[in-house]
Amino acid sequence: MAEYDYIIVGSGINALVAAAMLAKKGRKVLVLERNEQIGGCLRTEEITEPGFVHDVMATTMVLFLTSPAYGALGKDLEARGLEFAHADLPTGVLRPDGSHVIFSKDRQRNVATFNGLHAGDGMVFSREMDKLGADAPFLFSLLGGALWSGTTLKTVAKQGWGRGLRQLAAWFGDALVPARGYLETTYKSEDIHALWAPWVLHCGLGPEAAYSAEMLKVIGFAIELAGCPIAKGGAVSVLNAFERLISDHGGKIQTGADVAQVTTSPSGQAGGVRLASGEILASNRGVICSTTPNQLYGRLTKDWPQPLPAETSEAVARFRYGKGNMQIHYALAEPPRWKANRELGKVALLHLTPGLDGVSRAANECERGLLPVEPTICVGQPASLDPSRAPDGKSILWLQLPEAPRFIKGDAAGEIATTSDGLWTPAIRERYADRIEAILSQHIEDFQSIKLARRAYSPADLEAMNMNLVGGDPYGGYCGIDQFFLWRPFKSSVNHRTHIPGLYHIGASSHPGPGLAGGSGFLLASSLP
Repeated sequence: MAEYDYIIVGSGINALVAAAMLAKKGRKVLVLERNEQIGGCLRTEEITEPGFVHDVMATTMVLFLTSPAYGALGKDLEARGLEFAHADLPTGVLRPDGSHVIFSKDRQRNVATFNGLHAGDGMVFSREMDKLGADAPFLFSLLGGALWSGTTLKTVAKQGWGRGLRQLAAWFGDALVPARGYLETTYKSEDIHALWAPWVLHCGLGPEAAYSAEMLKVIGFAIELAGCPIAKGGAVSVLNAFERLISDHGGKIQTGADVAQVTTSPSGQAGGVRLASGEILASNRGVICSTTPNQLYGRLTKDWPQPLPAETSEAVARFRYGKGNMQIHYALAEPPRWKANRELGKVALLHLTPGLDGVSRAANECERGLLPVEPTICVGQPASLDPSRAPDGKSILWLQLPEAPRFIKGDAAGEIATTSDGLWTPAIRERYADRIEAILSQHIEDFQSIKLARRAYSPADLEAMNMNLVGGDPYGGYCGIDQFFLWRPFKSSVNHRTHIPGLYHIGASSHPGPGLAGGSGFLLASSLP
């Protein structure tokens, strides 16, 4: 008999959720991570100055806190030290002229704010959120449930019976509306358009993408309810709690273990793995891979005894990746003083953008391989929520640029020299970071005098840290409608199973897609014996 029931390749949030749930079922679980630390996109380090604690990649935990996975594991994780830091002001937007909107967890404050921007917009927002709340059970069952299942079929059938087929079809039609069309026909205020437009980027979409409006409404509903929390002490606190939970239930985590191949059992199913070191590890019940399709089919199963089905081979070749990502981190001598409004310093995640058209323009420039002239800048202010992130009286900033080209064809501003091979270099990264810093400096008083250190990561740097971030894409592949929901990762995909018995596929590249909700790990672990 093999030593393990399930072997899990990778250690991102989905892998950890699956490992914890299976271990709690009494299964012997082994998690293998090629890096020297677990976590995938959850990574906490002192990368600028001693005592300044940065989440290098992902930081906002709202999707995890509101997920079924947290519902199942939250109490266990809290018992092992996990705590969240919350902010009453989860998000906001700041435009070049200083105009801004601050979004609260208080519905009445939001209504008043929106009405102040344009009469009636506050009541429209309230109606939209109430409407989404009424639809939430059905909507979230589709966004996060096993789509190829009898349960989902019954749920859709029940809705069809209750609403009528024509109204159900209309509901799905509304759910496919792009964000631009929705915002421009729903709210009169351009500042409200500017507030919500950047959030589509956090879904791997653009303002003109199908179903992006529905995602904006979901995000608005979620952050008004739960804010934009971060883990106290850094994302590493989440990892530490998972490690303890998995270990307490007999599971094992091994780092520095580069899986080279999924091995076959005598019965012809996935029977374990072979490490790059040559060591072979066996499993009784299956192998779970939290990887991209290219890793799974181009590397881990390329020497499988049976050839890859033509349908799968073609799907792997056609699988597309989305926009790259870039991260910039600052250590500051004191908390930032925002010129437009000091209260902006209390906002958990602030977007700097010209507005809806600015987001659209920057996203389009990125998709054409250009460094955007004026990118959308996501500014996290972790120390305002969790003072332990910086020494007393000091602060940090967490910047994310979700419109960074995976391969660079040029600079839309014509200022930065790029390479003929389209690759990111340290020089390009720093020149582009200078562009971002110049924008930031326009909004923060004496920014240059309070800046202690900067650390930037290009899309290439992010991929070097996590091979699943292909070209710096943090979303596991393009998230457009043709490569999402029923069709993620492939048109032929059925939940998280593969053509190889006993081999399962989870992670951002699989349904329900990217984010820190741990959705695919939860769905698979819930279905496995």
